[in-house]
Amino acid sequence: MNDDDDLTARFNSDQPNYNVASVPDGLCWVSIISCLLLACSYVGSLYVWKSNLPRDHPAVIKRRFTSVLIVSALSPVFVWAWKDLTGIQPGPSLLALMGIRLEGLLPAVILPLLLTMVLFLGPLIQLAMDCPWGFIDGMKVIVDPCFWALCLSDMRWLRNQVVAPLTEELVFRACMLPMLVPCAGPSKSIFTCPLFFGVAHFHHVIELLRFGQGTVSGIFLSAVFQFSYTAVFGAYTAFIFIRTGHLVGPVMCHSFCNYMGFPALSAVLDHPQRSTILFFYVLGVILFFLLLFPMTDPLFFGSPTPVCTLISTPGSICS
Repeated sequence: MNDDDDLTARFNSDQPNYNVASVPDGLCWVSIISCLLLACSYVGSLYVWKSNLPRDHPAVIKRRFTSVLIVSALSPVFVWAWKDLTGIQPGPSLLALMGIRLEGLLPAVILPLLLTMVLFLGPLIQLAMDCPWGFIDGMKVIVDPCFWALCLSDMRWLRNQVVAPLTEELVFRACMLPMLVPCAGPSKSIFTCPLFFGVAHFHHVIELLRFGQGTVSGIFLSAVFQFSYTAVFGAYTAFIFIRTGHLVGPVMCHSFCNYMGFPALSAVLDHPQRSTILFFYVLGVILFFLLLFPMTDPLFFGSPTPVCTLISTPGSICS
């Protein structure tokens, strides 16, 4: 080896390497433990208040708003501490890694939401068929300030459409994925991250058992279903976050899905227009998978996205 080759080798050895294969196992444990602590902090914040009231009571919701917003505001500290412990020095800023940036913001607001609406094409068609309002009347309601004032005064609406989507996506996607991607890679992180999100929703079992809202077996079956549903949804929003590099897309999708709820397939089978609605259900699913990658192309949002810069071989998910 000549002097030039030796100099080049030493220079390359001094450069930070974010390849998944080069990350020691110990650092992966740091990532997993950090995510677990973050998930426990989020769920634990819901129970710092002692109350005999149910979770939907306005007083309970207001108190939980306070604690969960504090934990969410402090959640970037976990990412900063993880970065300090692991020694990984990313190029993008901490806020950019968490999906808080201006580049590609408009497509990040519109495209993921449109893609999610395509998936819910069947339920949307069913909703339109059953809605007593015409299109013009519906638009008048949407632009009516009184309608939005009524929504903002409803604590459950604020929780389901604003606070829960924002704080859960911030904690379980924007903070966890930057810690998981350098260890597991983008593809595996998409399926690992939702496990924390799904398990976090098991806390509903405590409240259902506490207030006797159903049989024990029924409650646990419901919890298993909710875990499965939230895990699949979490994988989808993790995919959106990695592909777009923005927090706003997952938040919008989360809020929309909370509004729509899980599709009521039993109601479809009893609907007078069953064949038409089922057609749009199937069409929506087919179009969703056809458009999944084209509508989340990182080129729309500033390629490569910040979280994908944490590794040198990001793979197809990041391109």
